[in-house]
Amino acid sequence: MALPQFKDVSDFHCVTTWSQFDMEFEGVAFFTIADLVKPRPEASHVFFKSYDGYSTNNPLEVCLDDDVLIAHAWNGKPLSTEHGGPARVIIPKRYAWKGAKFIRDIQFIDRDILGFWEVRGYSNTADPWTEDRFSRE
Repeated sequence: MALPQFKDVSDFHCVTTWSQFDMEFEGVAFFTIADLVKPRPEASHVFFKSYDGYSTNNPLEVCLDDDVLIAHAWNGKPLSTEHGGPARVIIPKRYAWKGAKFIRDIQFIDRDILGFWEVRGYSNTADPWTEDRFSRE
């Protein structure tokens, strides 16, 4: 909470084919986290782990987009546990499973590691605009 705060209005896309538009999230911009961490040059991916054992992966360049954040508030109120509080990753241009709830650990790594849903056949890129839900392998 001591870091610079960031508000973003963006869309939220669920793999089950619903989207909610114009959602207001507040938190810390992911690029602020990266500026503090100063990942090594070989870092190409980010691996998120949650307190409930969940994990997910994203390319670092996706996480550095100007609308990605670690959110602690939604529509002006603290993020409830039901919605991933106290902090969750919001990556508006990806399906929601790419944004882990209950964040425990953020790792900057030099390779791609598949997360919880990706090892179960979900798409590794998760682009909602192309309905990229499931792995093609």
